[in-house]
Amino acid sequence: MACISLSEVSRSYVSEAATSIVLDKANLDIPKGAFTAICGPSGSGKSTLLNMIGALDRPDSGTILIDGMDITTLPDSMLASFRNEKIGFVFQSFHLLPVLTATENVAWPLYFKAVPRRERMRIAQQKLTLVGLAEHANKMPGHLSGGQRQRVAIARALVCEPAIILADEPTANLDRNTAKDVINLMQTLNQEYGVTFIFATHDPLVISHAKQVVTLNEGKLIFLSSSEMKEAASHV
Repeated sequence: MACISLSEVSRSYVSEAATSIVLDKANLDIPKGAFTAICGPSGSGKSTLLNMIGALDRPDSGTILIDGMDITTLPDSMLASFRNEKIGFVFQSFHLLPVLTATENVAWPLYFKAVPRRERMRIAQQKLTLVGLAEHANKMPGHLSGGQRQRVAIARALVCEPAIILADEPTANLDRNTAKDVINLMQTLNQEYGVTFIFATHDPLVISHAKQVVTLNEGKLIFLSSSEMKEAASHV
């Protein structure tokens, strides 16, 4: 059974000028342990699709199943708890709190699960070690490089032991060498710990590492064949 399954999902935005269709009866199955890239031009709706999978947005119609649960039917009061249990997020702008240390940033999601402070810090330090930042645990984000900040963000995404990590343009603000390091880290977490990764990206580097590539264009999702995946990643 697919870890994530979208069935006939539609989403549009209405403005004074026009109605913009982001998804048009889209169907998508993503298996457990996937390393999936959702690609397409800027404005194609990749982030919207990721937000719906992450229960940050709702479709106009259709169903989204996560581990067999239809999240489109969950009340708002349950969605935050669902996200905290099942899903980790990594964003291109890191979204770290500047007044907190790396450890405190990683531990922050555990605060909302009422985990005692000492235990929060222990788990956060463990995740920082996992992403290779143990020696930077007490530094503020302003004293970290872009790649280090993205590693802190990945550690934070992992801190609640989610089955799925959604990464929205995670390499957009990184230089090529740093981006390669970050993608290699994510690939290791995927292969060794079985974490499912889904990327919204137009970066050929990310696409070249994906096991599954889906394009989003004019509301339609299209799976790329192996040869098409190689072509899409040929500009790395």
